[in-house]
Amino acid sequence: MSVTDSTSAVALAAALILLLTIVLMRRKPERSTSRSKRADSLDTVASWQPEASRVLTAAERKAFEITRKALPGLMVLAQVPLARFLRVPTRHSYGVWLSRVGNLNADLLVCDAASQVLAVIDIRPSQQSERGRQRHERMSRVMRAAGINVLTWHEQHLPSLSEVRAQMAPLLADGTAGRSTPSFASTGSAPLIPVAEMEEIVAQGDAAAQDLMLEPVPSTLFDEFDPLPATGTGGRH
Repeated sequence: MSVTDSTSAVALAAALILLLTIVLMRRKPERSTSRSKRADSLDTVASWQPEASRVLTAAERKAFEITRKALPGLMVLAQVPLARFLRVPTRHSYGVWLSRVGNLNADLLVCDAASQVLAVIDIRPSQQSERGRQRHERMSRVMRAAGINVLTWHEQHLPSLSEVRAQMAPLLADGTAGRSTPSFASTGSAPLIPVAEMEEIVAQGDAAAQDLMLEPVPSTLFDEFDPLPATGTGGRH
């Protein structure tokens, strides 16, 4: 074979490879669109038959009751999605953030009268996989970055009422700077916080409620952004 014929063969092979690459690149979006259309055609109820289940595990129910009794002047909420009380920039895919932590739930939230989060209680199971541990740690790191206090409890060793009050005392003191720290030492039926100080906290919460920037994230806020998690997002933290 002459040099000219060899060069022509190489050029032809390169052209065929380029053509094949272009065809495959064009077919990929078509397949993706086809899958998306098939998913859209599925009926929400018929294709995913719903069944009711409990909201809390036995350990979470016990922790909820302990917290509610220990902090009678505060609001205690259970299993709240992080996307409900955390705001994030939208310069990156919201779907990716949602797939990482946004769809995770905070086991318990301790809030003031205006539903401003004072602390998140993370209840760890007695037996936890490495992946589960990393998920809890990622969730805690995100909340601490948002300035939210995180208390970690283990379901086999839940704190007593007095221990819960002792854990919450410094957190409430941080939120009421300039006033004396509430006393949580009593394990009897005495009020958790003196009435005057509780009224101040409630009033502060009511004032904060007027700030629209503190309103909860509506469930439809990010509907216009990418709703699907991106694939191949390595290096998750």
